[in-house]
Amino acid sequence: MNTAAAPLAGADRKVDRLLAHYGESHRHPTNEAIHMVAIPAIMLSIVGLLFALHPWAAYVFVAASLVYYATLRSPAFLATMLVGTVALLALVHAMGDLVLPVSAVIFVVAWIFQFIGHKIEGRKPSFFEDIQYLWVGPLFVLSRLFERLGLRW
Repeated sequence: MNTAAAPLAGADRKVDRLLAHYGESHRHPTNEAIHMVAIPAIMLSIVGLLFALHPWAAYVFVAASLVYYATLRSPAFLATMLVGTVALLALVHAMGDLVLPVSAVIFVVAWIFQFIGHKIEGRKPSFFEDIQYLWVGPLFVLSRLFERLGLRW
């Protein structure tokens, strides 16, 4: 699906440009399917690894991420990421003493699949050219979900 069809009419926001660029290297259906699973898994693993390091590290990371999402001028994405962040933190808390090993395994496996997807796609991951695409990836997943539900962002 074309990501440009679902943003708010007439919107020329940074988030729309970022998603359009990100989508250029995520066109192959297998790569996109991998990303739909691996990106949320990586998000969970990063929050979990930071939480294992020190809980405040996870909280600072998610707060900074939400600030970044707020700058993109999409209330729908921001609200959904806020709800998603609460869910991620709840899952991390539920892991208890296993948070470090579980998060580490999820991190490694999910990244392996991401690179397999990009090998299939024949294009490098977007974050190789700009680190902010690590935060755009979750929005790409949301944009695809929003499209399937007929929602605008």
